[in-house]
Amino acid sequence: MAEGRFVSYLRVSTARQGSSGLGLEAQRRAVTDYLNGGKWTLISEVVEVESGKRNDRVKLAEALKLCRLHNATLVIAKLDRLSRDAAFLLNLQAAGVRFVAADMPEANEMIVGIMAVVAQAERKMISARTKAALQAAKERGQVLGGDRGVKPSHAAAVKGATALKAKATARAADLSEIIAEIRAEGAVSLREIAAGLNAKGIPTARGGEWSAVQVSRVLSRV
Repeated sequence: MAEGRFVSYLRVSTARQGSSGLGLEAQRRAVTDYLNGGKWTLISEVVEVESGKRNDRVKLAEALKLCRLHNATLVIAKLDRLSRDAAFLLNLQAAGVRFVAADMPEANEMIVGIMAVVAQAERKMISARTKAALQAAKERGQVLGGDRGVKPSHAAAVKGATALKAKATARAADLSEIIAEIRAEGAVSLREIAAGLNAKGIPTARGGEWSAVQVSRVLSRV
């Protein structure tokens, strides 16, 4: 049973299909059937006419932006409506946007799991080849290694902090247009902007309501 906020993404491959509605109604019906029952909100429906071979799709980017703004899940009718490119799904995962396919609700975990296994296997193979090469060089008498001051735990911490900063900056960019609209409507103070965001139903990154302090933090990143 579906619960939470959703953004529906429908795609057809040709302009003729888009103008005639051929294929769109079937996708819309599949999404509606998936959302039937439960406590859910459909934030928006985004329709795109573009080949599945392309990953640089404007409307999909718009749908992902809406998902980030509203902490929503991207819902699609069929898995192949999202992309035929597995690398694109990895980028989607890296962007931190949840998605679900109406025809295969478990696809998210399944695909990510398979990709994780493949990536892990590749890392192991690379590591094994590297160790073998180093051992061969050592046996030839080549001097290896030396303390270069590398601290994996620190590097991991820096990498994590960088990722969090990048995510916060990306969300601030998403919010900048909304904040500009709220200001155009007459909001001046940080408190008024926060009230405007709350009125539009846009949650904070943690899913709560906005305060003047949180708005200030976002503006500092824009």
